[in-house]
Amino acid sequence: MTAITHHDFTLEPADNERLANLSGPFDEHLRQIELALGVEIANRGHVFRVSGPGRTAAEAGKLLEALYAEAGETVFDSHAIHLRLNRANVAQVAERTYEAQEVAIKVKRGTVRGRGANQSKYLHQIATHDINFGVGPAGTGKTFLAVAMAVEALNESRVQRLILVRPAVEAGEKLGFLPGDLSQKVDPYLRPLYDALYEMLGVEKVAKLLEKNVIEIAPLAYMRGRTLNDAFVILDEAQNTTIEQMKMFLTRLGFGSTAVVTGDLTQTDLPKHVKSGLRDAIEVLRGVEGVSFTFFESRDVVRHPLVARIVSAYDHRDLQRVKPGAEE
Repeated sequence: MTAITHHDFTLEPADNERLANLSGPFDEHLRQIELALGVEIANRGHVFRVSGPGRTAAEAGKLLEALYAEAGETVFDSHAIHLRLNRANVAQVAERTYEAQEVAIKVKRGTVRGRGANQSKYLHQIATHDINFGVGPAGTGKTFLAVAMAVEALNESRVQRLILVRPAVEAGEKLGFLPGDLSQKVDPYLRPLYDALYEMLGVEKVAKLLEKNVIEIAPLAYMRGRTLNDAFVILDEAQNTTIEQMKMFLTRLGFGSTAVVTGDLTQTDLPKHVKSGLRDAIEVLRGVEGVSFTFFESRDVVRHPLVARIVSAYDHRDLQRVKPGAEE
């Protein structure tokens, strides 16, 4: 583990209004910077101490000094701080150790935290990257944690709306004609997203936000031609996207937005000759700056213990199939 270092400095000239602007209501801006950089910030007036792994503490101190200099002329909000963090390239600055900075998300049901190192890493990646991929088996919390982060971003006004998207692909069975209007036709495909929202916010509040279009739940096909600014966008079941659909979705992202793409490559419902857009994106975008990948395994499953063993059994069977000399 990288050693924790401390960086002490004083913000000058002393100006209480500028300090309040930098810190935000109830030190909200300082907490936002802590989360993004994986550091701890303590201050008594204009005297600051930043603690963090490696050179991150010193880099965070430089960022705070730069923000303080700008605070005399610019009124900061959480969105402005987010933009400054992006400009400072926090993905390169932060030599993070995920155990050092726990992400705790307050929602209606209580506080949501990562269970285990992989979930904690996933939450940090979402907090510090604009495009995030969560890939792994069912029950690992990929969608639930992404929705929790989205709800928190909305509650703290870091984004103006939530957009939750799924490809409308039948899961291995033909459903035939579905009666009803458009919303009723696509709702069955989007039900898991509704369930997560209800758990986070409650049924009544979700209904109000849907009515106001603050929360939008839509099939992937409806994203074409749009530019999504100041939004938190989640693409669920991404293994069922084509290459063209995935590229279309990722290029919708506008200013001040965060995207999370979740999927399980072992549960693709596309025709056998069609390559999954999720698999293609993993191959193409690995190593692209600003894009994060978190890969979950059966040990990360947080459902009934049998689920983890079932996932492992299927993985073992699939591994045997691809071994040289294995029977077809």
